[in-house]
Amino acid sequence: MNDEKISRKALRELIAGTIFAEHIHHFDEIDSTNSAAMLAAQSGAAEGSVFVAERQTEGRGRGGNIWHSEPGAIYLSIVLRPRVRANDVLILSLATGLAVAAAVEEVCGIAPDLRWPNDILLGEKKLGGILCELNIDAGKVRHAVIGVGLNANQAEFPEGIREVATSLLQETGKSWPRVELVGALLRAFQKEYQAMQSAPADAMQDCIARFEKRSSYARGKRVKVAEGDGFEGITEGLDARGFLRVKTSSGPRLVMSGGVRPA
Repeated sequence: MNDEKISRKALRELIAGTIFAEHIHHFDEIDSTNSAAMLAAQSGAAEGSVFVAERQTEGRGRGGNIWHSEPGAIYLSIVLRPRVRANDVLILSLATGLAVAAAVEEVCGIAPDLRWPNDILLGEKKLGGILCELNIDAGKVRHAVIGVGLNANQAEFPEGIREVATSLLQETGKSWPRVELVGALLRAFQKEYQAMQSAPADAMQDCIARFEKRSSYARGKRVKVAEGDGFEGITEGLDARGFLRVKTSSGPRLVMSGGVRPA
């Protein structure tokens, strides 16, 4: 059944040959998979270590936001030791978004939208999110943890977020095998990450170009940006490091970290 717990054995078979296959940690409940992965990374956990949970009690989103973490969704974090420069780590979030979108399309046959820098959307509702956390020393990335929350089989959401959140079950009318989604996600991310590790500069530009094509928010979208005092404008693509360019009434702006929403 699609609502069964994610099986480590089944997941290992689905991702055989990847860097993730031999270090899978599964939890029925945990405070946060990202917190567990960061602690493990600091203690020397192998690159590719995977932390997946059925439920989180203290799930986190970007900017310190709380991530609603009921059973039925995917809560996943992975440990990486990337060769990208500290100034270029945004590419990890963009590449993860591409991998999540590819996995949903492969398994479910629907193509999510990507909202810079870390939101997975269906229509204008949030299907998932990405949280990238780093340990940087002397300008170098010692390790990174990429967390993904993906709403798979939730039938409903609590008041307060049901207007802005959705799930694959709600959108398609059927539940989906989460282990297959996780497997497809990790296989897709392996391709992104291998390219990034072998030729960082080329992989970055290729990733940025594909993100722009996948995202309705990348170009020609009127948005509100929650950065500084806030501003509004029309998106004009990503720059060479993956930051969002926005044309405003007072001139071009580059979004470095602020949240982006439709205006």
